[in-house]
Amino acid sequence: MQLGIKGQEKSERELFILLIGIVLIGANLRAPLTSVGSLIPVIRDDLGVSNAIVGTITTIPLIAFALVSPFAPKIANRFGMERTILVSMLILVIGIILRSMTGVVTLFSGTVLIGVGIAFGNVLIPGLIKMSFPLKIGLITAFYAVSMNLFAAFASGLSVPISSIGNFGWQGSLGAWGVLVLIAIIIWIPQLKNQADLPKFDTNQTTKKTNMWKSKTAWQVTIFMGLQSLMFYTILTWLPEILQLNGYSASGAGWMLSIMQFGVIPMNFIIPILASKLADQKKIGLFVGGAFLVGILGLLQGQATVIVISVVLIGIACGSAFSLSMMFFTLRTNDGYEASELSGMAQSIGYILAATGPTLFGGLHDLTGTWNAPLILLLIISVIILIAGTLAGRDVVID
Repeated sequence: MQLGIKGQEKSERELFILLIGIVLIGANLRAPLTSVGSLIPVIRDDLGVSNAIVGTITTIPLIAFALVSPFAPKIANRFGMERTILVSMLILVIGIILRSMTGVVTLFSGTVLIGVGIAFGNVLIPGLIKMSFPLKIGLITAFYAVSMNLFAAFASGLSVPISSIGNFGWQGSLGAWGVLVLIAIIIWIPQLKNQADLPKFDTNQTTKKTNMWKSKTAWQVTIFMGLQSLMFYTILTWLPEILQLNGYSASGAGWMLSIMQFGVIPMNFIIPILASKLADQKKIGLFVGGAFLVGILGLLQGQATVIVISVVLIGIACGSAFSLSMMFFTLRTNDGYEASELSGMAQSIGYILAATGPTLFGGLHDLTGTWNAPLILLLIISVIILIAGTLAGRDVVID
């Protein structure tokens, strides 16, 4: 398999280990977050907090993403991408352990560390893929995205059953995912010897050549990235609660959330490969926005059969939107460092938008007493996603 100049500098064995490492890092970039959704009613009742406050369990990592993302490329450029990713995984496992301890303070402080650890992986992996596999960006991105969302789906479905084992409770259920991070760390350690392989970039010089903050295309990618993230994390947080009000058990609602994320997975594989082969990605942007619109309308309608179809459709939309965002970082830029810079900008501003979702959604429910007003808000956001995705999908490179 021809991988390009960067790939040819490494042996097949080294490339395989790097690919496994990327897949395992991806597996840990959503599972610590999706494992919370099905347990939110239990956590809320155990800690005695409101819907708006418990919604911040999902919001806090998004704020961490927003604050950390702009600095991740610069830190990686200074200390090496592989070392930076390894340290981020160590921060992640510490956060998972801390979050699993009983108490409000440890719950939220651990969640902060989880957000910091995941933020580095979110930003750096697309650039690492562009540098190391320049001729197979779509395929490697597909493996990475599938791994991320496959384990996210498992985490959603297994959280309640794990919490029912012995005396595990919600704390033990959330802590169990630290094992997966430790496995990723062990597999990633050999990458430290390859740091010299990745080129170093002059951050200041690159910024002078390409000012992301003045680029319309960069802002279109950022808005698309942010609003699709808002949709995903808001639905991730509140779908189980909505479904329980429609007659589902806690475990059944958790598995419906898992089904939604299994709907994500095939699109994670299809969209990157399709996007890399198309001259532009405008039709994919239209498809994403349309799928969100129809899916949310189905939740508003509320019939049992329609809800199942809507949940699957929302999963398809989330998977397509996320994968398209990852491809925008590489397709709209000239090199791996620019890809990380655009990724940093999009995830910084984008996650500020996303962070408002779970808390605003829960707050609107507390204010109105129904889920209709929050769901109508998501319909409006779906229209904006459709427009932003179509504009960002044009065949241009940030200049």
